Amino acid sequence: MGNLASNARIGRRVVVTGLAGAGKSTFSRALSAKTGLPLIHLDLAFWKPGWVAPSEDEWREKQRGLLSADAWIADGNYHETLDLRVERADTVVYLDTPWWTCARRAFVRGIRRPTGSVMPEGCDDSTWQRVSDEWGIVWKVWRRRRSDRERELRIVSQCGQHAALHMLRSKASIREFLEAVHYRS
Repeated sequence: MGNLASNARIGRRVVVTGLAGAGKSTFSRALSAKTGLPLIHLDLAFWKPGWVAPSEDEWREKQRGLLSADAWIADGNYHETLDLRVERADTVVYLDTPWWTCARRAFVRGIRRPTGSVMPEGCDDSTWQRVSDEWGIVWKVWRRRRSDRERELRIVSQCGQHAALHMLRSKASIREFLEAVHYRS
């Protein structure tokens, strides 16, 4: 952990990923506030009005458009399109939060939406929808905790020489990274 501060450099295009409930949105908001980089919340971009999911082709095309900008922070864990984000990124941050913490956070989100949460355009925040979605995530996190993590790590490890990879494994490492981060434009 001692050298984290000296390595906390990010570029203009940052991917933030990790399991559902890892803290991606919270981390990304803090990183955006510190660096001034525009934030793309993939959960807001994904849904069409009425909670209608786009086709895979529509979603890939929409992300290509969002990622065509020169600078951004993109948060989300859409595994099927992580390759698009990683290939455009110059920085990848993986929040390696323990699965039980992710599951607990999703459970709590099912009971109450975090303060300041923004809903996708045309999508209502009904209690039933929230409980169904978030508690479904609890089950998914528990059931697929190893395979989802391994899949994401396999994809982000391919960022190779073109992108810096930061693995943050604890609240302390996240806090230290945010305090020490240097944005290189």
